[in-house]
Amino acid sequence: MVPPQAWRTPLVWLAFLLAHAWVARVGLVVWDWTLGDLGLYRWWAYMAFVDGNWPVLDYEWVYPAGAIVPMLVAGFAGLADGGQYPLAWLALVSVLNAVAVALLLRRPHGRVAALWFVAFIALLGPAGLGRLDGFVAPLTVVALLVALSRPRLSAALLTASAWVKVAPGAAVLPLVLAARRPVRDVVVPALAVCVVVVGTVVALGGGANVLSFVTAQGQRDLQIESILATPFMVAGLWSTQVVRGYDDKIFTFEITAPGARAVADAATPALLVAVLAVTVLLWRVRRRAGEQLWTDTAMRADFVVRGAFVLTLVLLVMNKVGSPQFVAWLAPAVAVALALGLPRWGVTAWGVLAVAGATQLAYPWMYDNIVDGVPGPTFLLAGRNLAVVALLVVAVRQLVRLPAPEEDAGADEGASAAGEGPAADGSGAVRGEPGEQVGARAAVVDGGVG
Repeated sequence: MVPPQAWRTPLVWLAFLLAHAWVARVGLVVWDWTLGDLGLYRWWAYMAFVDGNWPVLDYEWVYPAGAIVPMLVAGFAGLADGGQYPLAWLALVSVLNAVAVALLLRRPHGRVAALWFVAFIALLGPAGLGRLDGFVAPLTVVALLVALSRPRLSAALLTASAWVKVAPGAAVLPLVLAARRPVRDVVVPALAVCVVVVGTVVALGGGANVLSFVTAQGQRDLQIESILATPFMVAGLWSTQVVRGYDDKIFTFEITAPGARAVADAATPALLVAVLAVTVLLWRVRRRAGEQLWTDTAMRADFVVRGAFVLTLVLLVMNKVGSPQFVAWLAPAVAVALALGLPRWGVTAWGVLAVAGATQLAYPWMYDNIVDGVPGPTFLLAGRNLAVVALLVVAVRQLVRLPAPEEDAGADEGASAAGEGPAADGSGAVRGEPGEQVGARAAVVDGGVG
């Protein structure tokens, strides 16, 4: 007789296939306009490969220079208009997700983490798979999984991903603080990747545009989905001074209202200040932990993963763009934390799933109503945004309260005595399968994060 455990991994892969098939159907059939960005990707790749008119090299671009690479790779199915480019892109991202899931399954709580990651993909929908954010998310999972055991590889992966979409670079900061030899193991590999990318762009004549992805965002107004736009979106239910308009240059709906431009202008400097504040907080937590951070690998893993999560949330909360696909940035840290059995991540894990589900309801299912200012869908979006802010508050609080190993063990024993299942306990720690809990911390310590 085959033991029940033998079927659990195949069921993970069945769930993986069903989730990706569902998202592909929603994006390709039900709401085909949700994959509109892929039309832009195809066009940029076509202009570069066929016409020789390369983004960054020949003109300013809204993305970092490395973003053209996955766009070209997805062109293996052809770059003709009306071809199979969208399907090829979804296949590319699905393969990367499969690699991430396979690596998650090798960890102490791998099945819990893999199922969570698959559920997140299904709940976020086509905005997650059909964008660059979906491409870098599984790469960030891999980078965080090897963060302590192979910090050089982790730093190189994170930096390379940041040259596709900036968000993965947030994890480099806590990785620097957690490394015993930060310059050799983190700074040098990160700088090496930057030198290769920037050197290649400069050598090919695009040096003037290498940072255009930063400057090109300067004049944007608040995007209606952004968290900073929430007060204006709610006020717009009653005020005719709030206008939701379409910008046909950057293909997004934005807010025009008294004070909205000032908030948009203040967003970028405020984001920089917030990132600096979190960096100082990380340094203080690291200093307070002292030698214990070096003797307890599980604590060090939690510091890196939670620090990356906090910084990612700051990038999301303080961002005047706030596109739905940005929610994909939240998945890697949570998935890795669950895979390693790190404590106090249960509430966060459920919260991120709720945010992903609400994001798909808002985009694409209720997006037309949100643009038209219908109250119910607008309040759904506002609630989603408030939930993201709440996740940031909880994450900062838990980062400050980075527990000692003895505290973690006591919490685990108390939860076991209370008979908690695979959901979450009162402290927010997600439980895996019976038998996985025993020696989970030892597994992290012995094997590192890699």
